[in-house]
Amino acid sequence: MASGKELRTKIKSVENTKKITKAMEMISVSKMRKAQERMRTARPYSEKIRTIATHLGQANPEYVHAFMKKNDGQSVGFIVVTTDKGLCGGLNTNLLRAVTGKLRETQAAGKTPLAVAIGSKGLGFLNRVGAKVAAHVTHLGDKPHLEKLIGPVKVLLDAYAAGEVSAVYLCYNKFVSTMAQVPTIDQLLPLSSSKMEAETKAAGSSHGWDYIYEPDAQTVIDELLVRYAEALAYQAVAENMASEHAARMVAMKAATDNAGNVIGELKLVYNKTRQAAITKELSEIVSGAAAISG
Repeated sequence: MASGKELRTKIKSVENTKKITKAMEMISVSKMRKAQERMRTARPYSEKIRTIATHLGQANPEYVHAFMKKNDGQSVGFIVVTTDKGLCGGLNTNLLRAVTGKLRETQAAGKTPLAVAIGSKGLGFLNRVGAKVAAHVTHLGDKPHLEKLIGPVKVLLDAYAAGEVSAVYLCYNKFVSTMAQVPTIDQLLPLSSSKMEAETKAAGSSHGWDYIYEPDAQTVIDELLVRYAEALAYQAVAENMASEHAARMVAMKAATDNAGNVIGELKLVYNKTRQAAITKELSEIVSGAAAISG
């Protein structure tokens, strides 16, 4: 059994850990609110521009952009959005497990994965599995800036436009609620009309999409599809940041609760040890007094 001094040291250590995890929990609560507000503000714009781009893929435009065409490139692009820091439960693990399955599918199809990493955890993972990393960006801070994101993402967009990449997938954690974050892999390019066709069929509508372009089709479509890629990349990072703070808040709360339980158990053992030592000393005193008097 550990001595009283060792137990006091352990209790002090766990108490210090509890203070740290409690502070991290409170910080994550504050940051999560701001991240959720930023995510919810950006979500309607990204959903609308995704819908317009998908409708455009169903239409018969006068000008067909490279993003609207399928090609037979030898690579498949992945934009992997993860966190820069850990201590957020299984958030990164669940996403990277889904990415690993997609990478295996890609390699089984005879294609070469080409990745862009947003976040330190994803960059480390891609380097460990030996995937080719075309570009990366880390340490975005608590507020993502589009000018930092679009540079690395544009590497894959240009590769797709050049016919080197056959598809581009966006991998991130979608925020559902404080307790639920869903690993998501969305096809960014080429523009897929399958989802919109399913929604149209479910609504019982067979509406065909057509547009009038001003000043001309090429100018409008080029600008729209650039905004499409930027909006979805920004939204993915915003969703992932909100998921990160929610997951870290839950993980730190669990760690704080566990530290409290450990402290309670250690104090119980310490009190038992102290009581046993006192009882032993009293027994020795009584035995000594009896020996002297006898």
